[in-house]
Amino acid sequence: MRTAAPTLAGHDPATTPAASRWSPITRFWPLIAGVLLLALLWFGPLPQTARGSFAAHMVLHMGLVALAAPVLALGLARAFPRLIAAFPPALAIFASLVEFVAIWIWHAPVLHDAARVDRSVFVLEQTSFLGAGILLWSSAIGAASAGRPAARAAGVVALLVTSMHMTLLGALLLFAPRPLYACAELCSPAAALTPLADQQLGGVLMLLVGGAAYLGGGLALLASLLREDARSDGTC
Repeated sequence: MRTAAPTLAGHDPATTPAASRWSPITRFWPLIAGVLLLALLWFGPLPQTARGSFAAHMVLHMGLVALAAPVLALGLARAFPRLIAAFPPALAIFASLVEFVAIWIWHAPVLHDAARVDRSVFVLEQTSFLGAGILLWSSAIGAASAGRPAARAAGVVALLVTSMHMTLLGALLLFAPRPLYACAELCSPAAALTPLADQQLGGVLMLLVGGAAYLGGGLALLASLLREDARSDGTC
């Protein structure tokens, strides 16, 4: 007999009917919390502060991909469990590629500087970060919910690869010998930190928050996969 392991989505779809899985409050609170987080990030003081501080810009970025995106993805998994669980394994790998492209392109000096000074470019940057984050976290949570080893393995790879390249980018920002962005001088002439120190703080934030969030998600999914294998071996 197959015994399903707990999942990132917090349920076992093999044993619980979709319609009766959660109460309405339990089902929709992640979506509500995610929307509130977005409102706090986008309509609070951070966007204005981020125009003059790379570190504040990184706080906004990490808030989107490592906090709001997984909470919203969990909400989508609870609101549409069958749809999210049906995601093919390849989607997680594709989503990790999309996030890789979004993160590295928007941290290229030309595009990053443009996002700091042009509101329309800033909006495009922020929506691409959020969209890529939701796609990746949704596919990983879908892999956890599906109970298919191939889907879970793809989710593990996607999250761990994302953790690695975020860690790499954070290290590049931290150990760069000079400021990489022209906006470091132009956007924040009265900043408390020097441009290089501001960039280094942003690199630390990406290392500690971004790298850790995706590493934690990948390890949690890997643990569920290993438990599933152990239980399957025990019932053979």
